[in-house]
Amino acid sequence: MSSGTNRPKLMAKADAGPDATSQGGPVIILVEPQMGENIGTCARAMLNCGLTELRLVNPRDGWPNEKAVSASAGATLVLDKVKVFETTQEAVADLQKVYSTAARVRDMVKDIVTPRRAARDIRAHEAAGRQVGILFGPERTGLVNDDIVLSDTMISVPLNPGFSSLNLAQAVLLVAYEWWMANDRTEEFYTHTGQSRPATKEELHNLFDHLEGELDQTGFYTHPDKKPSMVRNVRNTLQRAHMTEQEIRTFHGIIAALIGRKKQRTE
Repeated sequence: MSSGTNRPKLMAKADAGPDATSQGGPVIILVEPQMGENIGTCARAMLNCGLTELRLVNPRDGWPNEKAVSASAGATLVLDKVKVFETTQEAVADLQKVYSTAARVRDMVKDIVTPRRAARDIRAHEAAGRQVGILFGPERTGLVNDDIVLSDTMISVPLNPGFSSLNLAQAVLLVAYEWWMANDRTEEFYTHTGQSRPATKEELHNLFDHLEGELDQTGFYTHPDKKPSMVRNVRNTLQRAHMTEQEIRTFHGIIAALIGRKKQRTE
């Protein structure tokens, strides 16, 4: 029979931070995990990606497990809600879609997807109101056929075929990360500007005018026919710098200081 209830609350030295709130997502099911430390690191990986529902099937060292707490780095939001089941069938009984993870295909016909494809599909299932679970096998053996057959689809991670071994937490993190990224809107590139702000094009063009005017005065453009391409090269260089308003003002000061020194030397 399944315990089907939350176990006693586990305490850690550091609780999860204020942003560690539940984001929904698939249920992570560890089948016969062998070490509390591995359960803890899996909980940490889950919370990194906003997953909070963890189920254990017949954990070797029982539950609760203080070693899981110490290894979780404060992911008690996950550990406090762990549910324990005696069999995999009981652990997936309330789910509508189940994925299994395995390093290789066994002797059965099965749809196989990458973690990235699985993440997109899981998001679609969730949008349709279906509850999804992902099975992960024991550390040494992985899932057996009787567990895999309970799943609809298998997830296979494309790694170096000569060495594709993952530990349990790595496998959980890879799958959970793809689920998280399937709905993430973080800019893929941005410049941190500190206390300043990105310069406007007007500010940048004023700098161009200042610099080019002074270069003209100093006779930098020795070949008039080459001046247009030289101006474009300098402007492109400064454009690529993604300058802030403060940096623009600093460059104006640098130009003024250099011109002032030159005037002092010629007087």
